[in-house]
Amino acid sequence: MLVPPSLQKGDQIAIVATARKISLQELKEGTDLLEKWGLVPVIGKTIGLEDNQYAGTDAERTQDFQEMLDNPEIKAIWCARGGYGTVRIIDQLDFYKFVKYPKWVVGYSDVTVLHSHLHKIGFQTVHATMPVSLEDNSAFAKASLKKSLFGEKPDFNYPTNHSLNQQGKASGILVGGNLSILYSLCGSSSSLDTDGKILFIEDLDEYLYHIDRMVMNLKRNGMLDNLAGLVVGGMTKMHDNRIPFGKTAQEIVMDAIQECDFPVAFDFPAGHLDDNHALLMGAQIELQVTEGDASIKYL
Repeated sequence: MLVPPSLQKGDQIAIVATARKISLQELKEGTDLLEKWGLVPVIGKTIGLEDNQYAGTDAERTQDFQEMLDNPEIKAIWCARGGYGTVRIIDQLDFYKFVKYPKWVVGYSDVTVLHSHLHKIGFQTVHATMPVSLEDNSAFAKASLKKSLFGEKPDFNYPTNHSLNQQGKASGILVGGNLSILYSLCGSSSSLDTDGKILFIEDLDEYLYHIDRMVMNLKRNGMLDNLAGLVVGGMTKMHDNRIPFGKTAQEIVMDAIQECDFPVAFDFPAGHLDDNHALLMGAQIELQVTEGDASIKYL
């Protein structure tokens, strides 16, 4: 996997909206944070645009992102927020100049479309908080993003005694993101090859039977068969029907991989959480799960 250049003070960072609409005022914490780090925010044309729930039309969102991809002075593209809509523009984007002038693409949730697509092209990306989330994010989440962008490895160890954890040690390339998006990409040119890799998943605001449907689809597509390891982040604000599904989101995931013997770490602090730890997608990592903790170390 190819690694975009680490950021330096004075670098220009684009903020664009690939999905849901967002106002300039909602970006203030993001622009203030970049300036505090010595970076120069460049506001995309989609900020403030509105087409129903989207930040402008598909054509406008495509053009804005394309211009930032093609501009060699832009060293990273920070997606302003998630929601829904990135999948509507991914096939119109041309990554020819990006390959010549690679840069970090940053975000989570709906931005999983970009993480997956760029992984297929062969580039690392940063799964991390976005400007719209900063007000609720911890200093921990922001610091891990800064480390990722400036070339430090955001190794992480956290205490966990989740009853479903599966102990062990494994190494592999880290892939994944939002479960709903990974599910929606199956069968497309952006679908991940997870063979021999360490998969990270998280999700928000889903019914438990939806989680089961999505996990079963990944399983039927062979995406869980030959994993080196699995990291499960926040399964946040899950819903149930009047007649209970009978399992938690974590139990649903474990049911699908119960015959596997790779390490599994639950409750990793990443995803739709205040402590949204940055992850370098596409990087080679070592995952270790012991009786009382789990760790990710970049190799």
